[in-house]
Amino acid sequence: MRNTTILLLALLLTLLSSSSTWPPPAAAGSLPSCLLATGVRNFSLAGSPAYDALLNFSIQNLRFALPAAGAVPRPAAVVLPRGRSELTSAVLCARHASLRIRVRSGAHSYEGLSYTVGDGGDDADRVRFVVIDLTRMNRVRVDAASATAWVESGATLGEIYYAVASSSSSLAFPAGSCSTVGAGGHISGGGFGLLSRKFKLAADNVLDAILVDADGRVLDRSSMGENVFWAIRGGGGGGWGVVYAWKLRLVQVPNTLTAFTPKRTGSVDAIAGLVHRWQYVGSALPDEFYLSVFLTIGGASSSSPSRDGNVTVSFTGLVLGSKELAMSVLSERFPELGLAEPEMSEMSWVESAARFAGLSSTEELTSRASRTKHYAKSKSDYVRSPIARGAVAAILRYLAGEPAGYVILDPYGGAMAREGSGDTPFPHRAGNLYSVQYGVTWEAGDDGGGGGGGGEARMAWLRALYAYMAPHVSKNPRAAYVNYVDLDLGTNALAGNVSSPSSSVSRARSTWGSAYFSPANFERLVGAKTLIDRSNVFSNAQSIPPLQI
Repeated sequence: MRNTTILLLALLLTLLSSSSTWPPPAAAGSLPSCLLATGVRNFSLAGSPAYDALLNFSIQNLRFALPAAGAVPRPAAVVLPRGRSELTSAVLCARHASLRIRVRSGAHSYEGLSYTVGDGGDDADRVRFVVIDLTRMNRVRVDAASATAWVESGATLGEIYYAVASSSSSLAFPAGSCSTVGAGGHISGGGFGLLSRKFKLAADNVLDAILVDADGRVLDRSSMGENVFWAIRGGGGGGWGVVYAWKLRLVQVPNTLTAFTPKRTGSVDAIAGLVHRWQYVGSALPDEFYLSVFLTIGGASSSSPSRDGNVTVSFTGLVLGSKELAMSVLSERFPELGLAEPEMSEMSWVESAARFAGLSSTEELTSRASRTKHYAKSKSDYVRSPIARGAVAAILRYLAGEPAGYVILDPYGGAMAREGSGDTPFPHRAGNLYSVQYGVTWEAGDDGGGGGGGGEARMAWLRALYAYMAPHVSKNPRAAYVNYVDLDLGTNALAGNVSSPSSSVSRARSTWGSAYFSPANFERLVGAKTLIDRSNVFSNAQSIPPLQI
């Protein structure tokens, strides 16, 4: 609370009132008249012919796409600024129209928080908001000589990777594997990926940022202050303002990397033993190694019992080095895997990025279009002590009951574990063996036998698996990853266009706030939010709430 008090005192000394010159005379009236008067032409209002297509274009989770999700509250408008000036106008026009703001870069929010209200309870349908879509702000400027890049928040990870590799074969950026994820949301939540054990998170490699706040001020690291700069690097997206662009530190990678995705088949007990052994290996491998586990009963990587009672598990591996390095280390550290040289492929970093994104060429990294979209629900956990072999076997059997379910185990440790838990808002550092992502997908009208037609039975299965895992994962708090956002953990209190800050802070502190960020980091985030957006203009069902002063 001491940090929060200091931040509030700073707020009282530094708050700036809105300029008396805003809005310009021609902008008086509605949102569209304000946008047009300030030079913003590319927007669509609810009910207009292009609205549904524009809103749906980048939505990844079909639970929130129109028209199927017609009952979910929708924005009054979708605005696509082309640059910083139009972005500032969009923010100020939304405020002038008394609208809250959602910020969308890649639309990969698991709960649709960048373009819907989300679960705000009975008052959610009274919250009026506008979506500022950053799709057209996707420029990437690489300076290979200084190993840095300025990246607009609307750029996808694939666009960043392609631009970096085009500038230098020895540079890379450590972030996630899905190429259509937007940089803005990904970095704002931390940004874990296949290079994180060597080079830490995406957010750990941010050197500067340009933020447009609720008053239309354009702030860099120096002018926003270290508390806000700290908050935007892992404190969750959409709650601080609009990060127009990020200055990223690029990292040096070897010319040769080794990728492999071996599958192993055996009895439930044998595969449980293999996964159980992995728990002691994944986080303890050299920093240059990434080796994750994928469990599902669907498709070629099925963990479903076959007719002979066997199951199959998949591994995903990436090594910063040659096949020889991979073989020498894994044959010693994880002989149970039985990795063979023909299962491995040597390639460049950008080729590995395309491969793990499921693409056939590096050029496809620049495409924003997702190949497949599903209805989906996800949850997450962190494991600090190895799960017993019998419990791993139970998970495999549990998966056998849901063909659309999956579990991903991502190894932690390495360089990211050597960062302090409070160095950024992302606290999941030393002591975490791996993260767990649980998921289930379905198609339209598929309820998994529940009779509701909307995936209710599949989501119930997922929640039951999550409940089963409680004794085996982190506790007090039971931690979660904010980029795998999960509204089951709790939501802010929303009331019309005005939040109840004291209620929201208390609610968030005891639920999702501590799970995502730790209690100490959450308190600091509340202080930073109160400094930069005390009116809560930028908000969603799980954005950091401000204190009431």
